[in-house]
Amino acid sequence: MAGEEQHDGAGKHEDNSPHTARDPQQGTRPARVGASPKDNAGAKLIQVSGSGLSGPFIRRPVMTVLLTLSVIVAGIATYGKLAVNDLPAVDYPVIQVTCAYPGANPTTMANNIATPLEKQFLQIPGLDIITSASTQGNTSFTLQFVLSKSIVDAATDVQAAIQRATGKLPLDLPSPPTFTKTNPNDQAIYLLGLLSDTLTDGDLYKYASTAVAQRIAILPGVSQVNIYGVQGAIRIKADPAGLASRGLTMDDLAGAIKAGTVYSGAGQFDGVHRTFVLLPNGQIDQADGYRNLIVARNRDGSPVYLRDVADVYQSVQDERISRTFWMRGFNPPGSVVVLAVSRQAGANAVEVANSVKALFPEIRASLPGSITLVPVFDRSQSIVDSVHDVQFTLMIAFVLVVLVIYIFLGRATDTLIPAVALPLSLLLTVAVMFTLNYSINNLTLMALTLAIGFL
Repeated sequence: MAGEEQHDGAGKHEDNSPHTARDPQQGTRPARVGASPKDNAGAKLIQVSGSGLSGPFIRRPVMTVLLTLSVIVAGIATYGKLAVNDLPAVDYPVIQVTCAYPGANPTTMANNIATPLEKQFLQIPGLDIITSASTQGNTSFTLQFVLSKSIVDAATDVQAAIQRATGKLPLDLPSPPTFTKTNPNDQAIYLLGLLSDTLTDGDLYKYASTAVAQRIAILPGVSQVNIYGVQGAIRIKADPAGLASRGLTMDDLAGAIKAGTVYSGAGQFDGVHRTFVLLPNGQIDQADGYRNLIVARNRDGSPVYLRDVADVYQSVQDERISRTFWMRGFNPPGSVVVLAVSRQAGANAVEVANSVKALFPEIRASLPGSITLVPVFDRSQSIVDSVHDVQFTLMIAFVLVVLVIYIFLGRATDTLIPAVALPLSLLLTVAVMFTLNYSINNLTLMALTLAIGFL
């Protein structure tokens, strides 16, 4: 009995010492035998949280630190390289077509110029809206295509349409229609003016086109430089009484002027080893040269000069245009020309404006003392102010988000997580924006502000 009792006691003996068992999935995860189901459930919850998206970063702290440092370095390095503009760069497929026919009234321009061109333009695929306007001696078209059509393809189609319509246009058209690619949202980024009290409007325009516009046009990011002024020209006002007394007409006068200013070869000298081509200087650029042109001859053989039947003087192309310039600190000048600098699509507006301002000393040194170069308008300054205002709003949103999280959680350690995650997210976003060739503008900064609020 004693033996059996001892045997039963040994058989019923329970070992309360703790043992460990291996998890078949984790292998090294300890689980306590005899523990309550609640404790085991807690251990399983820790395993699941460590195997999610954050699992690799939790198990590899060195890799996490290196990735974080990489994001910080990439964000800081690319932030200064992002283009700064007021709005995102959008290339609208819009083309402007113009055609000049001096002397024609609006009805003639509409019937003989606008109608043949419109018929060819309407055959262009992808054309959305066409607008035309005919005025005295001029017709203009605005062709707007669907956004899916490339501006390059649209320009090619417009050029082909103009060529098809050339045979239906007047034969005496001075020049064929021209077209330019335009962007309705692309405004001038910088305006500068040339002022002078001694030079004429035509001479000032010549300086603006040669000494200023050509230098600015080659700057990086500059698409075009438009000159707002009046070009110089030689005006010839015929005397009807003088023409009638000599039996001449306006056609005789126009033919004599055209023949006297033709630029063509006058022949050549053929030698044994060389041939010399004679090119007379038939282009007259001063009023005195036109006055001495021979229009016809009298019955006695004496020449009839242009000065005998017309008034020839140096002037501008359109005498009806009058410009007045007033700017604080400057007296109203006698002549003024304004140049508008436009940037290329996607170019940094601030950098383009700064490059133009940096060129001012060189331009001033090349101009005569009678010309004053002044800045008129700098749109980059308003862009910088607007971007800085949105950046300040972004900082306020960040501080408010962190403050609200701290008020609800009540623990600084828990608030530290979003306080660190938000700047890292912004730096990573900046690096991605640089990779995708995005710019810092009001819309992107507004999107970042909203994203901080959502986080």
